[in-house]
Parts: sequence; C-alpha cells; structure tokens
Amino acid sequence: MAKTAVCIGINDYPGTQHDLTGCVNDAKDWAAVLQGRGFNVSMLLDAQATKISMVNAIDKLVSSAQSGDTVTITFSGHGTYAPDRNGDEPDGLDEALCPYDIDKGNVLIDDEIHQLFLKRKPGVKVILISDSCHSGTVLKDAPADPDADAPRVRFLPLEAWYPKDLLPRGFDGARLEEVAITKAPSPWHGVITTGGDLLMAGCEEGPNKFSYDASFAGKPNGAFTYYALKALKNLGPAATYLDWHKAIRSYLPSANYPQKPQLMAAKSATLFKVLQ
Repeated sequence: MAKTAVCIGINDYPGTQHDLTGCVNDAKDWAAVLQGRGFNVSMLLDAQATKISMVNAIDKLVSSAQSGDTVTITFSGHGTYAPDRNGDEPDGLDEALCPYDIDKGNVLIDDEIHQLFLKRKPGVKVILISDSCHSGTVLKDAPADPDADAPRVRFLPLEAWYPKDLLPRGFDGARLEEVAITKAPSPWHGVITTGGDLLMAGCEEGPNKFSYDASFAGKPNGAFTYYALKALKNLGPAATYLDWHKAIRSYLPSANYPQKPQLMAAKSATLFKVLQ
C-alpha cells in the first residue's frame, strides 16, 4: 500500500499586494511529518505552484494510486471565490484555491478539484488538508492578531485579482468590490466524493470566517497548521481523523485565533486512521 503526498505552500502572490508569510513553512512542516510517516512527498513552493503545476501534481497522484493507497494533498495559501461559469452555485460563486499565478486569472475552483478526485480508483483514500480561507464576505482585511508578527487572513478578495470591469454589479449598477457569500450548504460538499475522500480545513464557511497567517516563537506559520501538527504529536497510532479534529479544536478557536477548523467526509472516512 503506497502513501504519496504533495505539499503546496504559497507566500508570494505577484500583482495582488496580498503576500503571506507562513505558507512555505507550512508546506515544509507538513512534508517533514508526512515523510516521517512513510509518505513519498513532493513540494510545490511559491513560483513552482502555478495552477497547471498544481493540477498536474494532484492528477498524477490521484489517478495513479491503487486500491489501498493513500494520497494526501496539503495546501497553504489564499482561498477565494470565483464567478460561477456553469450555473451550479446558488450564489453565482465557486470556491477556489489561489495558485501562484492568480494574477493571470488562474484559480483552481471546486469543480476542477472534484473532477480530479473523481479519478480516484475504488479503495484509494484522498486526504485534502487546506490551511486557507474558503469562506467569508470578501474583505480587504480582518482584525489584527495582537500576538502575531504579521497578522493576515488567508483569503484573497475578488477585487485583488479579478478584472475590475468584470466584477459583479450591485442594484445601483456599481461594481461590487465586496461580495456577500449567501450560500447555506458548504460548497466543498461538491468536492468530496462518497467513499475515500476527506477534507480538513482551517476554518468553516460563512461570513467573516478566516484562517490566519500567524507567527509562533518568531517563525511564521498558519495557525491551523501549527496546532494541527501540535495535536498530532499527542495522538496514538490508532487515532482517527475524528480524534485529530477534536484534538485540534481543543486549541482552536482561541482568543487570538477565532477560527473553527472543519472536518468534512463521509462518516466512515472520519474513522480512517490518521495519515495511514
């Protein structure tokens, strides 16, 4: 049974004025932990993590995995929304991860991730761990964290990368630089396929919910990544993803990091043993 992973970390977002600081460290930290647990790991950092590179890496891992194998994908970077092109979103917006080349209009939307995951053969586990914002009203900033050296949320506003002349219009005809997220069900339900897929995310969906770019003892990291790996150290070999999620929730939300990590999967998948 093979275990493979790709760890993606993007601090540098050219042309957006929304660079981050802890995402490359996140990717390296996840890679070290996964390698220690027997995974064959590759990394995509900053300029390596273009949309096509992300798609190719995920496609290769998922489509080549055989029954009994585990594929783990970690992503640390910005999340955003993108205008829905196929009419399947009630609020007209797709969930999206932000590649390095988002300044060229390249985003990896939920529909595309779903299609990549559909290539999973029966009996293959696909784990997505995302330390980014996949939610929230599109804002230019979130409240500063008093304990962080460079507090910033991992959500990229639509107006930071999308052509201004194509932004949605309000009732008064003006272009909207802030777009209210109104959907009730999680958009990630459309990504996770029945069976072997599982998502762990840094925060829940909903207005004003964010994952934080933080700093611990002078080292930039995502708050979710830091506490997820801290919780992992104290888990026994038989621990499940449900156990891991509960352990992370003992740290988050906190007074400094008001984010609620999310676990999404079929009930059977939440009982998989962690990173096995």
